[in-house]
Amino acid sequence: MSGENLRVDAPRTPSAPPPPVPAAPRPPAGPVPACRARRLAVPVLAVAGAAAAFAYVGAVDPNEPGHYPVCPLFRLTGVLCPGCGGLRSAHAFAHGDLVTALGANALAVAGYLVFAAFAALWLVRAFRGRPAPRLALGPVAWWTVAALTTAFAVVRNFPFGSALAP
Repeated sequence: MSGENLRVDAPRTPSAPPPPVPAAPRPPAGPVPACRARRLAVPVLAVAGAAAAFAYVGAVDPNEPGHYPVCPLFRLTGVLCPGCGGLRSAHAFAHGDLVTALGANALAVAGYLVFAAFAALWLVRAFRGRPAPRLALGPVAWWTVAALTTAFAVVRNFPFGSALAP
């Protein structure tokens, strides 16, 4: 055998790992833009739920006994709570009778109007791609709401506040 056909392999050494591949650039952090239908889903469902509740109360008259339970506070003590008359108010409101709705529970009517304004603002902001509105009221505002609700509940139980009773 001649030396020309012999091949001597060099000792094998572990090869170095390949250089790292640079990662693809990431999009900037922040809110991911969603399609308009996805942004509107939650506020539309909230409004639809409220509309369904008003439709049910509008269809099933709370003035007829047996359809809805009686207020437990009123049943046990004879005292009107802030919510007493709320279903009758919602029924009248659903039928467009604002005077009767206010007579049944004026506080509930105020709540309906506040909810309607909040829902409209929420829908507009969702449509425009803006974040949902927040009820960022301070402690003084919440205490004021609690005081007004309590005053409403107390006054409607006295003879001089009978105009607020259902």
